[in-house]
Amino acid sequence: MELHTGRVVLRRHFMRDNLLSRVWVGRVAADDERGRWLWIAAGSAYLDIGAADGRTFRQVPFGEWGRTAKAMRELHWRNDVLMLHPHDAPYSVWFFFDPDGGFRSWYVNLELPGVGWDDGVVAGIDTIDYDLDLVVAPDRGWRWKDEEEFRDHLAHPDVYWTDDEAGVRADGERVVKLIEAGEFPFDGTGCDFRPPRSWSVPTVMPAGWDRPASCRPYPPRAG
Repeated sequence: MELHTGRVVLRRHFMRDNLLSRVWVGRVAADDERGRWLWIAAGSAYLDIGAADGRTFRQVPFGEWGRTAKAMRELHWRNDVLMLHPHDAPYSVWFFFDPDGGFRSWYVNLELPGVGWDDGVVAGIDTIDYDLDLVVAPDRGWRWKDEEEFRDHLAHPDVYWTDDEAGVRADGERVVKLIEAGEFPFDGTGCDFRPPRSWSVPTVMPAGWDRPASCRPYPPRAG
C-alpha cells in the first residue's frame, strides 16, 4: 500500500484492548523505500485521551487507569514535526522544527511497527506506544526519556499493554547504534524539509478517525 504525497493521513496510538488514545492528522510527505514520512504541522487537530473528570493521562495514577472513566480531549498540535515510520521497524523517528523552519532535534518513539491502512476516504498508520523513548540533539548526543514512567507502567501488568521490558529497551539500543554512527536517519536526511506552501493545515479531525484498530493489542515479538 502506497500513499501519495500530500494526502491527509492519521497517525493513531492505541492502549490495552485496542483503546484509542491519541490521534494526529497530517499529510504524507513521502512514501518510499525508507518508510512513510508524515508531516504534522503546528496547529493541526489532535486528540488525546484523559480522564472524564478532566485530568490528563499522566495525572491519573497508572494503577487506577483501567477503572477510570475516559474521554478524548480535542486539542491542537503545537510543533512542526516530520515523522518517519521505517518499514517494519519497532519505532518511529520524529524530526522537530522551530517556528522559523530550523531543525531542532530528533525524537525516537519506541512502538509496535506501524500498520498502514487505507479506507479510500481516509488513511493512516496505527501503532502501540511503549512509553520509553530517546531524545537526540542535532550533534547526535542522546538520552533516554520516560524511563521512570516505563518502569511504573510495567509494575501494573493488568493495565499496561506490554510486558517485554528487555525487548523494548533492546529496540532502543539498536537505534542508539545508528545514532552514534551517524547512520540514516541520523545522517542529516530530512533535516531541511519544509512542506509545500500549498498544503493547508488540517485543523479539523476528518471523519473515520475512530475506525477499528489495524494493530493487535498483544502482538508477538520476533526472536
